[in-house]
This record gives sequence, structure tokens and C-alpha cells, in this order.
Amino acid sequence: MKKTKQAQSDTETRATSEHTQALRLWLRMLACTNLIEAQIRSRLRTQFGITLPRFDLMSQLERSPEGLKMGELSKRMMVTGGNVTGITDQLVTEGLVVREDNPKDRRAYIVKLTPEGRKIFKKMAESHEKWIVELLGGMSEKERQQFHALLAVLKTHAGGVRPDQDR
Repeated sequence: MKKTKQAQSDTETRATSEHTQALRLWLRMLACTNLIEAQIRSRLRTQFGITLPRFDLMSQLERSPEGLKMGELSKRMMVTGGNVTGITDQLVTEGLVVREDNPKDRRAYIVKLTPEGRKIFKKMAESHEKWIVELLGGMSEKERQQFHALLAVLKTHAGGVRPDQDR
């Protein structure tokens, strides 16, 4: 039987029945996340000519109409300041965001969406939401609700485990 490209690169294929259920679950969640993210990346590139990091930066700015400092963008996106600067430079060149002087801190800039950036982002966000609905469409509404609740339990537990605990 020939393996597909998806199966060959699927993180879940690393696990065997000899591994713990917890490890197999982690790898399945990771595989699902990777598959969905790859679809989103591809669709953003194809339909809007934009990368996922650029979409993510615009998403952060859309939620903060007053704008954000570069450091705050870096923190929210969990990437380096250099990455944020590069993405911002591209979006400024395209007229989708602006850098403004920060009246409270002369060493920092505030980054905001332009009206054109807000308009374009709105179209991308609408498509993005439709894609997510489609990609999660293999589960019923009840299953999605159950999964959401179970992930909340996991998130609460994992957030409470100290990294220095030796288990």
C-alpha cells in the first residue's frame, strides 16, 4: 500500500500502540493542527497573496484599533522583534499599516491598520472563518462543543503544571 505525502509527514505516524495514550493523543492533536495550518497558509497565499504571519499581525492590529507598540506585537505573536519589524515593513510598503510616533514614548512607534488595511483584512477574516468552519466540518456541532470543553480541561491542567516539576 502506497503512503500518501500527508501520511509520510504526519507527526501521528511516529507513535505506535506501545506508546502511551497521552503521547498518541498529543501527536494526533499536533497532526491535526499542522494539517489545518497548512490549509490556511495555502489558501491565504492563493486567494490573497499574503502569508500567515502577515495575516496574524493584521489580526492583532484589527483587535486593537488604537494600535500597538512593536514590542507588544512581538509578544502577542510570540516572535522576535526582528520578525515583527520585517513583516511591518512589508505591510507599510503595501499601504496596509502605518507606523506613528508614540506620544508617550519617543523611542517607540505605534503600528495601526490603515483604512485600506482594515478593509482588506475584513475580507480575509471572513474567508478565514469560512475555511475554519469547513475544515472542522467533519465533526457535528455536538462533537465540536464536547471537544471544546475537553480542550478547556486540558488547557487548565497544562497551564497549572510547573515546568520545573519532575514527574
